[in-house]
Amino acid sequence: MSSQDIDNDAILDSTIAKKRSNSEATEYPRRRATIACQICRLRKTRCNGARPRCQLCVDLDADCVYREPGIKLDAGDKLIIEKLNRIEVLLQSKFSDPIGQSPLSSNSSTAANLVHISSDDAVSLAAIPTRTIAVGLGSWANPPTSISTMPKVHTTPALHLLQWPLIRELVAVPYDPHTLLQLEMAREPLQLEPPVGLNLANALTYAQLFFERVNVWYACVNPLTWPRYYKMALSLDFQRGPESCVVLLVLALGSASQYGSISCLSADRELPGLSYFAAAWTLLPAVMTRNSVLAAQCVILASAYLFYMVRPLEAWTLLSNASMKLQLLLGKPSRVPGQWKELSTRVYWNTLLFESDLLAELDLPHSGIVHFEELVDLPGGFEPEDEEDEEDEGSIRPGEELVDAMIGQDELWYFLAEIALRRLLNRVSHMIYQKDSTLTLASLGPIASELDFQLSQWYEGLPQPVRFPLSGGPTSSPIQTVLRLRYFACRTIIYRPYILAVFQNEYACGDPTVKDCCFRCLEATLNQLEHISQHREGHLPYLWQGALSMVSQALLIMGATMSPTLSSLLPPATQIDEIISGVITEVGRYARLAPSLKLSAEIIRDAEKRRQISLASAARRG
Repeated sequence: MSSQDIDNDAILDSTIAKKRSNSEATEYPRRRATIACQICRLRKTRCNGARPRCQLCVDLDADCVYREPGIKLDAGDKLIIEKLNRIEVLLQSKFSDPIGQSPLSSNSSTAANLVHISSDDAVSLAAIPTRTIAVGLGSWANPPTSISTMPKVHTTPALHLLQWPLIRELVAVPYDPHTLLQLEMAREPLQLEPPVGLNLANALTYAQLFFERVNVWYACVNPLTWPRYYKMALSLDFQRGPESCVVLLVLALGSASQYGSISCLSADRELPGLSYFAAAWTLLPAVMTRNSVLAAQCVILASAYLFYMVRPLEAWTLLSNASMKLQLLLGKPSRVPGQWKELSTRVYWNTLLFESDLLAELDLPHSGIVHFEELVDLPGGFEPEDEEDEEDEGSIRPGEELVDAMIGQDELWYFLAEIALRRLLNRVSHMIYQKDSTLTLASLGPIASELDFQLSQWYEGLPQPVRFPLSGGPTSSPIQTVLRLRYFACRTIIYRPYILAVFQNEYACGDPTVKDCCFRCLEATLNQLEHISQHREGHLPYLWQGALSMVSQALLIMGATMSPTLSSLLPPATQIDEIISGVITEVGRYARLAPSLKLSAEIIRDAEKRRQISLASAARRG
């Protein structure tokens, strides 16, 4: 095995702790500890490791803070850093001479942000105060910048494509990119009536379904502690406490998972699991005032059900609460007891992933949770709990005999893969799609090549259980299907600026490199749309995000059919018409679920009518 293969594998599997207690115990190598304090790490200087303060911190009169022993470094970042060094060299050579080509002003990244990338994620030394506590870098501090964060202003969302040449001819009136957010803000508030009584007859089934079909997406419920949670909730009659809230949300999500996509359900039937969610909703106000890992776990699970309900803005509101809790807890390592550290890690990454997905589509405030990315481990394994407080058999309440059968498996492959891919997607937005910048075709080339290389490395590093076929062949699980769709979505946005360049100037496609990059973009786009019903397999975590992605890709293909040079890179017109029709039908099925999706469905339906009229008119003239 080559050293490159070893580095690739390290992204996903060498970071999983050896402490996993399931029957498939796998030996994972320990990573070397570091003694450098946080100031030296940020300043890129050698630390002498002196206690209580190293020499540099003495000279700077700064607080000297060391990582706790045993905290692991992110192996994925090491691979990223190596690749960024290549970008730095390429960009410095490109920006040293004037670029004569016209800028891609709509989809670009500032030269300054790219040229000053150092051997680690970009950190401006001038931004570091003389007294900095490296842990606790929330939105109120002076956090280090990172290219793995979603930029605050970017042009990735679907409605930005309506401002592009050719595509803007397909809409009757211009749309403000913030329209989707405004529609969700004006939406009727969520109103839930607390259930009169809880039916626990199917609790075993729903819990098993949760661990089989739901926890794989979020990995935030420990199957080893589930019996204790359930017994506690049962003893409290599900009336109070975060344990009751967690159990109710697990049952709600488990119930939701058995009926498939919400878009396929009758509009007049009650949502699966809604009674459990309504019961949990009544407990949330008290839980949200607590600042504990368990409270943050409740909020994440509630957000997951809100995503299932296609309530993105309500989910964001809860995520903001979880983010504040986590920033408070992670601000000082001692605030998180040892037995809660693994759960806090998983809740952290869920919060970051959810928020990044929302920020990719809506212009929402950033919570600051991303600034802890360098300080939080990747997920490892849950440890079994000590059963110190076991109850006597005589005290077992009705229903508790079901608990032991509910324990499921703790699967991390998808979660780790999604973390790595989400960070790459954020880098794409950061480096290519920051607004009001001057990226050109000449400077875009090495950046797109490097990001595509990193995407290939991500795919090559996938372990067998989650590795999907790149061809259109069948996948073995919904996990593989979702990862494949997100892989092609990432590849599309890497090369999408080349499509804009041709929309702006047809002659740009005369450059073989530009033409090849356009083909890669269109190929990846079609790979997402050819089998449109596959998007339903990620209905729990990604229905809303997936629908907007479909809209973006459909608009891109529509515009390409109106370009003489780009249309030659596409399959026959009849096949394209069939694909677009499938997208319109699928997104139309989602229209009743959210006002943002209703508008999106109307936009692509009207755009297709105008496209057909335009193509027919061009054919008559030809």
